This record gives sequence, structure tokens and C-alpha cells, in this order.
Amino acid sequence: MKNLKFNIALLLALAFLFTACQEDDATLGDIMVPTGVTISAEVVGLDADNPFGDGSGFVKFTATANNEITYNFNFGDGKTGVAPSGITTHRFTLTGVNTYTVVVNAVGTGGAVSSTSMDVEVFSSFSDIEAGNLMAGELIGDSKTWYWAANSPLHVGLGPVEDDYGNGEFAYEAWWNGIKPWDDEKYCMYTNAFVFTRTEDGLTFEQTQGPAFVPGAYADIIGVSGDTCHDETVATNMFGVKNISFLPSSSKAAVEGSYNDKPYRGTAFEISEGGFMGWFVGASTYDIISVSENTLHVRIIQPGFGAWYQVFTSSKPVEGEAVFESEFNDLVWSDEFDSNGAPNAANWTYDLGAGGWGNQEVQTYTSDANNVIVEDGVLKIMVKKEGSTYTSTRLKSQGLQAFKYGRIEAKAKLPSTAGTWPAIWMLGSNFDTVGWPKCGEIDIMEQTGGDKNTSLGTFHWFDSGTNANASYGETLAVNNMTTEFHLYSLEWSAEKLIVLVDNIPVVTMDNNANLPFYDKNFFLILNVAMGGSLGGNIDPAFTQDTMEIDYIRVYQ
Repeated sequence: MKNLKFNIALLLALAFLFTACQEDDATLGDIMVPTGVTISAEVVGLDADNPFGDGSGFVKFTATANNEITYNFNFGDGKTGVAPSGITTHRFTLTGVNTYTVVVNAVGTGGAVSSTSMDVEVFSSFSDIEAGNLMAGELIGDSKTWYWAANSPLHVGLGPVEDDYGNGEFAYEAWWNGIKPWDDEKYCMYTNAFVFTRTEDGLTFEQTQGPAFVPGAYADIIGVSGDTCHDETVATNMFGVKNISFLPSSSKAAVEGSYNDKPYRGTAFEISEGGFMGWFVGASTYDIISVSENTLHVRIIQPGFGAWYQVFTSSKPVEGEAVFESEFNDLVWSDEFDSNGAPNAANWTYDLGAGGWGNQEVQTYTSDANNVIVEDGVLKIMVKKEGSTYTSTRLKSQGLQAFKYGRIEAKAKLPSTAGTWPAIWMLGSNFDTVGWPKCGEIDIMEQTGGDKNTSLGTFHWFDSGTNANASYGETLAVNNMTTEFHLYSLEWSAEKLIVLVDNIPVVTMDNNANLPFYDKNFFLILNVAMGGSLGGNIDPAFTQDTMEIDYIRVYQ
């Protein structure tokens, strides 16, 4: 467990210093300075077996003073609180055993303040590593930028906090769910950008692009115009780097409710120092409904009013473009590449050898561990120069896993060196009997050797009318293909085939009974070629490069 000291600027002396003839005279006109300030702490669950508490992170503080009106607490973790009675309970959420310096300010008449402080050691055992990895990245220094899912219907909604009618309305946007993509009234907030970054101490948050949207229900409270955007003069905590704390969800919606018949994640996160994600309602704690590589769906309670539902995306929406919604939602097969070593033999076999493969390629395919391995949660296909030759791997699910219709997803990061030709594609399962192109080919992703910022989606088949290979494809410009993971997918039904990148369509083609994509099984192929018709000229300085695949999933 970590042992981390939180250092803050402490006010340990009286905020007001008075000089008087009598040592115990603490008054000056209408100002009365509190005296005798004390603070004590009760760590929840502390006993002989749990010297730092039960792992919940809860601590009950009791402050006392003479001549006080109220107490302000600074808990030493970036959070503050007010307790007129002097009694308050705070939850510390940084995982492990950590030491916090807690300061209490006793406030008297005229605003006079006296302070004291104490250190408290607390154990917090809650963590959600996967949520943090999806929000920011896995490695120290990784960061991810999130945006309003403006191209998605229902990226903002509103519902009750409690179960008003006994039908679960407290867990979804039962009051208002009429927002449309690129909503005119909300348009001013679609420039927002929110950056989560992984550091040695956890996650940080920064809103790098304003403004703040203030709904009318909160605008009335703070006395500004509502249902419009405001700058940092109104939302004073909008900018600056803040800390993220993860904690178990405690709201009724997260504990008892569900969203679209699925339970909430059970994790909440809190942004320190009053931070928020673009929607200013005087709150900073978000229940995570769900989180994926590309979508963050959250719920935040506006005190005394209701619960706001919000959807963010890590792929910046294109203005005016609506999000693609899949018709396939049931996961029927996947390889998550979680077991280190060779790829799962129940899912994958190999094409082996050299010979150009019909495209003048120059690599030799192997099944060696120096060309293909699963480690660190990803499949790595490594192409290498060995003497005057190049080696790589061509994995296939032929004879093991085949599919007809559905959504096929591959999350991948591609090689960057000129001459490499990575591909995620499919062939008809009747390939061995009818050959190519009669079996049909679906190229979900190809990247040429000379253009590392473009993804190709292509369909190949045999045209009986021309007695020749026919093909139809399109391209899509994609940023950071070689430095970030992107989602390459195929939507495939009896009526239509659509290739997408990050849910943006690349190419769409109608399907029919005259095509090999109609009512037939296809298997998967993953490979990195060198040179050839799409690989082109190979960088003379090439030594090795890698295609990494986080997962393959099939929904039907």
C-alpha cells in the first residue's frame, strides 16, 4: 500500500491578529474571534486488525470552538466542506494508506477566523482500474480527450433522483429526453474538451476548452441567465488541473436501478475543487452508467432538483454528422487477448510461407513467437527484417471460427513504417472449394505502405457478367492510426454491408442473393504484409514494426 503525504498551504495562525491589553479579550467591536479551536477524527472501522480503518475511506470529524458561528473544513485531498455543527463525515478515495493534513477554520462574527489542523491516516481499498484505463489510458503520461457526443441523440437528459412512481424512473431521463444531435440551444457547449491524464498518483482532469452551459434550473439559483453558456467569470472552477477520485456509487439509481435493462457500473468519480464536465449545476460527483474506449455515459445530481444524464465521446464528432447506431447488440464471440503466449489455438491458425501471395509481397509468414505473441493484453503481429528477408504472421480463424451477418469489431493500432501493409479482413468459408474471388472478400481495414493516415474499406467478388474480379471500396482519413487504437468494424446483414472506423462509415454497399456476402459464412484474417501492390516501397532503414490488436468481437 502507498503511503503518501498530502501537503497543502496551511493557515495555522489566527486569520485576524489582535493586540489588546487583556490576554483573554477576543472581541473588537462587532467582531468576535473564535478561541480554543480543536479537531478530532474517528476513522470508520478502525480497530486492532484495521489500524487505518475498514477500507471505506470514511472519517468522522468533530470540531469545537468558543464564539464560533460555523466551521469550514479543508480535507487535504482537494476537497472542502462546511459544517455549522462542527461535525462532518468525509470519504477519502485515494487507494492505499495515505496521510492527509486536515484544516478546520472556525468562523466567528464579522468573518473572524481561527484555525487548527491535524494529520489523519486512512486506508481506502476501492478502485476501478479498468474505468481509469478507459478514461485516460493505462500508462503514466497517457491522456485522452473527451467531447460532448453532439452527434448522438440523447447526449443530455433529465430525470428524478427518487422513485416518484415506483417504476424505476429515478434511473433514466424520464423528465426530459428530447435533445437532438447538434441541438441549437446547446450548440454553444459543443466546443468543450475534457482531458483525463494518468499520473503516478492517479488521474487528473482538465477542461481545456470552455464555455460552461448553465441550465435554467441552476441559473435561477446563482442569478444568471439560463439555458445558455457562460465563461469562467460565472463558472469560476471551470479551468485548471484537478484530481479525480473513484468511489463506490451510492445513489439509488446506481445501487437499485438500471439503464436500458443493464445495471450501472457501480463506480462514481469526483472532480476536485468543484470541477465539472461542461454542465454547471454546482456538483462534481458523477455516477458512471457505462464506459468504453469511445463512450462515457454518466449521471450527475443537481442538489435539490434532479439528475442529469450525459454522454461523451473520445472521437471528436464531425459537425452536422449523426452517430452510427448498430442493429447488432448481443456479443456472440470474442478474443480479448488476455492470456500471454501464443494466440488461442481454438480461435486461430496460420497461413505459412513465402511466395508473394498474389500481390508481389516480399514477406515470409511464420508462426514463431518473434512474429506473433499475446502480451500485455494485446495481440502483437511483428514484421521484422532478418538478413535480406522479412518475416511476419498471417493469422486466420479458418476452420475454427466463422460468422454470417452481425457486427465485427477490431480495436487496433497500426505500424508506422513505410512499406508495411496491415490488414483486418475476411474470406468466404468456401475459399478452399471455389477459390478467390468467388468466395468473396471483405476488407474491414487496410493501410497502405505510403499513407499511414488513411483506412481503406473494400469488397471483392466475382462478377459473372464480366467473368472477372469486381470490387468496390472507399477510403477515410484517420488521425493517429499508428499511435492510438481505433475501432475498425463491419456491419453486415442480408441487405447491406458497411465498413466503419470509430463508428464513422467508410464504405456502404447493398447486399443481395447474387453476391457471396449473402447467406454465407466468412472467417477472419489478421496480417501485416511487406511491399507489394499496397505496401509499396519499403523504408531502407526498416528493422521491425508491429500491429497491435486489443480485441476482436462479434455481435449479432
